[in-house]
Amino acid sequence: MSQKILVVDDDRHTRILLDRLLARTATVSLATDGAEARRLFAADDFNLVLMDQRLPDANGIDLLREFRAHRPHLVGMLMTGFAEVRDAVAAVREGLFDYLTKPFDDLEALEAVIGKALELDRAYREIDGLRARLAVESGMPAVIGQSAAMERVLGQIRQVAGLDTTVLLEGESGTGKDLAAKMIHALSTRADKPFLEVNCGGLPESLLESLLFGYEKGAFTGASQATAGYFEKAHEGNLFLDEIADMSPKLQASLLRVLQDHSFVRIGSTQPRQADFRLICATNRPLLDEVRAGRFREDLYYRIAVVSIALPPLRSREGDIVALATHFLDVYNAKFGKACGPFTPAAMRAMESCRWEGNVRQLQHCIERAVALHAGGPVDSSHLFPSGVSKPMEAQQAGSQAPEASLGYQEARAEFERDYLLRLLDATGGNVSEAARLSGIPRQNFYVKVKRWGLSLKSDN
Repeated sequence: MSQKILVVDDDRHTRILLDRLLARTATVSLATDGAEARRLFAADDFNLVLMDQRLPDANGIDLLREFRAHRPHLVGMLMTGFAEVRDAVAAVREGLFDYLTKPFDDLEALEAVIGKALELDRAYREIDGLRARLAVESGMPAVIGQSAAMERVLGQIRQVAGLDTTVLLEGESGTGKDLAAKMIHALSTRADKPFLEVNCGGLPESLLESLLFGYEKGAFTGASQATAGYFEKAHEGNLFLDEIADMSPKLQASLLRVLQDHSFVRIGSTQPRQADFRLICATNRPLLDEVRAGRFREDLYYRIAVVSIALPPLRSREGDIVALATHFLDVYNAKFGKACGPFTPAAMRAMESCRWEGNVRQLQHCIERAVALHAGGPVDSSHLFPSGVSKPMEAQQAGSQAPEASLGYQEARAEFERDYLLRLLDATGGNVSEAARLSGIPRQNFYVKVKRWGLSLKSDN
């Protein structure tokens, strides 16, 4: 569907210029005054409104406020002369996307900022569409993204969700494996039954065993009453085992027997119980590599990897970053009772230039921090990336010397990682927990990276 742009300007030359510039990629409607602009706006759904500040019968800023009262997520841009820039800047602080100064000397720059505005409109519309579908499909988790990489993943999820088979989700930390598991549950034939999840990497072996298998009264010290485990509680539903690669060899063997026999025995009992659940597993490490290294059972791997789905890192999801960031902006505005936004073009460029090593989780924490610390109004790159905290790649290159061209890829990557960790630890006073939270990297993994480089720490307390 062609994008629709409304251009409101009483200057004939400006209308002709913008019509010729934009008509190649969008349907352009032209208005010469406020009355005609109101009529066109009421009759159509525009992706972008370009509004002259001075019209024969209206003030452009007031007219855009009027339009945004009907459509809060309307993306509008003000066209103004140099003498009126102060008013335009004030309008941007109120939530206008940006302003353009006339005459337009750099048409490439003009096209670029209009492209960013249309990208923001696409993000708003995708989120509104997701909310509408979620209202119909109760329980469906919001998986944001329309990139080719995510479309492939969502297609695989829809294809496998209705099949009663085990699924292995692989991907870096923070890529949304838990959301994918919940989506599989929501689309499965077991959607009205329990969905239980366990993080195998965060529990000692004995605790994980009792949590999965359950136990009888007196089975061990502290077992004051019989307790059902997750195998039992997930009956006829879906059981999600996150970070399956961290499961001990003993529990790997126990899980294999459960999957083979469809039964289990509580700790302290000899009575077999049936285990009718669909298993979904996830790992942030390539599980086949773990098999080859002898850390994971090969026979269990082939049991749980009947269908394997790889979730792409955020840096491979071209076009999804702004949509995700806009979603999180809405979430944290609602949570904190604020009115931050929209993102400025500089903020959008900065987000797209960042590698997001912590993936979606890191982006989420970045937006949460920006909304928490920002009083309100447009969100700029300085709000997203304050000095010393997770700067985007272009800012790093501008502020420090790039790695030597003679370095190999691994050496250059290592140099970047050490520099990145140093900046985070400096910003948090050496507090690993806070630095890990800001980066979106799990604390244990972050600590390992810090120790590898021998960086100085302080107590988290």
